[in-house]
Amino acid sequence: MKVCVIQPYYSFDEKDTDKCYNDMVALLDKCDDSLDLIVLPEYSDIPASQSNKNNFHASIEKRNADILGRAKAAAKRCNAIVFVNAADKTESGYRNTTHAIDRNGNVIGKYYKAHPAPSEVKTEMEGGNELDVSYTYSPQEPYVVEIEGVRYGFMTCYDFYFYENFAPLARQNIDVIIGCSHQRTDAHEALSVINRFLCYNTNAYLIRAAVSLGETSEICGCSSVIAPDGKILVDMKSKVGLGICEINPHDKYYKAAGFKGALKSHYEYIEEGRRPWLYRNGGKSVVAFDKYMSYPRICAHRGFNTIAPENSMPAFGAAVALGAQEIEFDLWHTKDGEIVSCHDSTLDRVSDGSGLVYEKDFAELENVDFGIKFGEKFKGLKVVKFEDILQKFAGRVIMNIHVKTLSDTYDRAAMEKIVSLIRKYDCEKHVYFMISHDGVIKQFMDYAPDISVCIGHLATRAWEIVERAIEHGAKKVQLFKPYFNQETVDKAHANGIKCNVFYADDPEEARKYIEMGIDTILTNDYLSIKNALDI
Repeated sequence: MKVCVIQPYYSFDEKDTDKCYNDMVALLDKCDDSLDLIVLPEYSDIPASQSNKNNFHASIEKRNADILGRAKAAAKRCNAIVFVNAADKTESGYRNTTHAIDRNGNVIGKYYKAHPAPSEVKTEMEGGNELDVSYTYSPQEPYVVEIEGVRYGFMTCYDFYFYENFAPLARQNIDVIIGCSHQRTDAHEALSVINRFLCYNTNAYLIRAAVSLGETSEICGCSSVIAPDGKILVDMKSKVGLGICEINPHDKYYKAAGFKGALKSHYEYIEEGRRPWLYRNGGKSVVAFDKYMSYPRICAHRGFNTIAPENSMPAFGAAVALGAQEIEFDLWHTKDGEIVSCHDSTLDRVSDGSGLVYEKDFAELENVDFGIKFGEKFKGLKVVKFEDILQKFAGRVIMNIHVKTLSDTYDRAAMEKIVSLIRKYDCEKHVYFMISHDGVIKQFMDYAPDISVCIGHLATRAWEIVERAIEHGAKKVQLFKPYFNQETVDKAHANGIKCNVFYADDPEEARKYIEMGIDTILTNDYLSIKNALDI
């Protein structure tokens, strides 16, 4: 198979857009019928930097149909398979898309960039280009297109940086990775390392087309063809033009799997020893981060606590299994520094014990039954440690963590342990703290500014919860009935603040809150409210 990567000049001056586009088209026109496969760079319909979202989208509208038409014509003229990256318009907007075109000029596949760059995700107000990235918030398998017996996988620009995606791609038994790229900030050496590492880990060829920032530039460029063993067959560095070579896409690289081991691909070798519980959260069961998960939501207050004891693993598990977007639970620290989940400061209501939680050592709490008062079937339930919750549910649900305290300061060691556990289980973006006391709010925000805080009800300023959120720079409040009204919700939203409400177990009340614009409803009766609201 004779393959060709096209590397045109890319300008940071949008006045050069027409010239850059015409020069790229001229390179495509040089392709002839000796070629079997042609790859163009990312954003072939935006061949120069654009200063704002409007110009970015205008370039798409002006050139998208033209470049797709030219790519289809080139496929037929050259009797070649062509991969061109150009926007695809959906009901939600433009997507960064690599189009697979067969030798007859038919689009037979579309790869939507798995990891949109921040500039693609951000809104126009944030300085971004506001593309449609809605599809990236749900689980999906690596996209594969099979053409003439060759299995093609895909990576686009930012995708190359997510090494954890190499293994899922390798599992697809792909032969060739098509990489349409820019990567305008990386040096040639860095790009070479990334690209060779990708091939070695996937046992596939990489055919990557990028853009040149000028013949003397030491960054960007590096349109390449690289073999499965990491051997570089083409590296254009910053040269403008065509990079051409012959490959056998079915060639694979096998090595001894360890000392005196059988011949295997690198991927097969490392799969034998993989320990996924050592890594950060990943996989199809991980939900979108709190920032990206849609609203409105239902939060299972103390878990699904109408069918199992509150703040218990059965209550949390039932809620998560039924699809709860959030669970809420309460944390206290014990006398000897363990972090446990219990709503009350005392044991009397929720267990067969008595006394204050924070005056007990953890060993004392373990001798207390936290299930018997709910029902005989739950007899013997132990107190739940915060780490128990994280170990089972981190990344699987958004956690509304109510940090309980009786004063305006919080034990420093306990705070540090709570934060360190969240970091240990890699779920900083899947949790937020719900805190009522202003001093404790500031303490947590100063110590862990990357973990969101929701402002809770404070009796001394019952109607000033939105004002308090603004003062602290928080983006969530947890409204406590009856101390809010429509004006409260509207003011919060006007300031970019999401509104939880505690609580609604009645479907009609829950519907009223949704009509008011409440973002998250806490409920003790998760399934009834879920069925009533259908969210």
